[in-house]
Amino acid sequence: MKYLILGNGPAGVIAAETLRKADPNSTIKMIGSEVEPPYSRMAIPYFLEGNIDEAGTYLRKSSNHFDRLSIINEVGKAVAVNSSEKQVHLADGSTESYDKLLIATGSYPIRPPIPGIDLPNVHTCWTLEDARAISRLATQGKKVVQVGAGFIGCIILEALAKNGVDLTVVELGDRMVPRMMTPKAGSMIKDWVQSKGVRVVTSARVERIDSMDSADTSGQRMTVAVSNGEAIECDLVIMSAGVKPNIDFLSGSGVEIANGVLVDRNMRSSIPDIYAAGDVAEAPDLFSQTPMVSAIQPNAADQARIAAMNMASRSVPHAGVLAINVLDTLGLISSSFGEWEGVEGGDGVELAEAKYHRYISLQFKNDVLVGATSVGLTQHVGVLRGLIQSQTRLGDWKEILLNDPLRVMDAYLACAQKPMALNG
Repeated sequence: MKYLILGNGPAGVIAAETLRKADPNSTIKMIGSEVEPPYSRMAIPYFLEGNIDEAGTYLRKSSNHFDRLSIINEVGKAVAVNSSEKQVHLADGSTESYDKLLIATGSYPIRPPIPGIDLPNVHTCWTLEDARAISRLATQGKKVVQVGAGFIGCIILEALAKNGVDLTVVELGDRMVPRMMTPKAGSMIKDWVQSKGVRVVTSARVERIDSMDSADTSGQRMTVAVSNGEAIECDLVIMSAGVKPNIDFLSGSGVEIANGVLVDRNMRSSIPDIYAAGDVAEAPDLFSQTPMVSAIQPNAADQARIAAMNMASRSVPHAGVLAINVLDTLGLISSSFGEWEGVEGGDGVELAEAKYHRYISLQFKNDVLVGATSVGLTQHVGVLRGLIQSQTRLGDWKEILLNDPLRVMDAYLACAQKPMALNG
């Protein structure tokens, strides 16, 4: 049996290791598009801060780790998949055959069509190559504009702030992390960040980026024109406008695609013997079973294990994707889980204590907690996730929480021993 894995990030690596345990005599090959050893993108901010070196980002610290497991790890980029012939075509003109294929190609950063985005000192922050360039430029006192204040943007923001740059963040949404935080929570994070010396401009877009000297195209000094009329001078622009799944190479393969690769609970695509995991997979949601992409590393790891077990002919279904976001922004911990915006026919409660930077929102369907948002309440993070993921029936505790959402720990201790599946 030959297993071929496209992508050698967390999903690809965990899938390869799981396959080796499940099928000791098989051939396993990973193909990644970067020359570096498999690494974690989530470790890049720690590299930018100087807390780790490049080797600290590597997913496995031993240089012979994959050799010891007889896992082949090669550099290449898939450009097409011929599912009828079970072949993958690579950018260098070569092909790779497979018996079973895992798509774990992850995401790529969005580059909006902004005039000037191709200037030399405009960078995304997604690869180690990006990080090297940013670390050379984002030094003490340098003026930096970051475009985007989503989940990834807030992680980058923290690293930049610790480097002592003069940072302005421009966010199109009306608050920070708008895709994981309610309006009150996102605004609270904005207030916190600004109190730490980072300027945040919300409800605004970057319209163009210009070299300050029209005769100089080196991009050493730039002006960022913002839709609110500002022109911000800077030395570096970082684009953090979100990511999209790497799926373009699957055109014509027959693999069914929506936002990502549509998979069932076994992580199997519409084509036999082709599976997907991680940022590229669009799998059923825990509650609604509606397909969704959840581009976070814990989700990638879970899906990789499930996909690998099913590729090795072990029937192991995934429970369903749960949206999980836990963020540390300059010391303020925030989180959101599940259906944090609420569900049709459900009800919820919201408690905000702005002066203490504390916030909690709970969303219910019947007597089951289906979504939550919190800011500044670190002791609640694991409890909220546990109640939501286990679909625990709260009974009378639901009414107690509607009146006092901070009693969620009490509810967990009282009810978590008897979880029941959500009905209707």
